[in-house]
Order: sequence, then structure tokens, then C-alpha cells
Amino acid sequence: MNKVTFNTERCKGCGLCVEVCTKKIIELDLASLNSKGYHPAKVTDESKCIACAMCAMMCPDCVIKVEKDV
Repeated sequence: MNKVTFNTERCKGCGLCVEVCTKKIIELDLASLNSKGYHPAKVTDESKCIACAMCAMMCPDCVIKVEKDV
């Protein structure tokens, strides 16, 4: 299975990854705040991820890591 991880402490909740996700499986986690007071992004259904890495390319703070299952 493909894996997407976020460095939630560095995420500023800009939502660019949410907008660019082709499978629409990324959302801002409104239930949590990081130490800077932002709602970090999270993946809602990792099984639907196609590892296109558009989210990682769009992230201005490089907080997203995408690992493709080989």
C-alpha cells in the first residue's frame, strides 16, 4: 500500500494539498492543532492513494512524504 506522511508540526494548514489531491483523500484535521496553532492536513483513506505525489510537489513547506508501494 502507498503511504503518505505529514510532518504535522511544520504544516501550516494552507490547504494546497487538499485542493490538488486527485483522489480527494486529503483534508485538514479540524479536530487537532499543532504547536503553532494550525490544523494540519491528513489522509482520510490511504488505500485510495495512487502515490502521484501532487500533494508533496504542491506543499510550500515540504511537510509531505509519499512512498510508493513497489
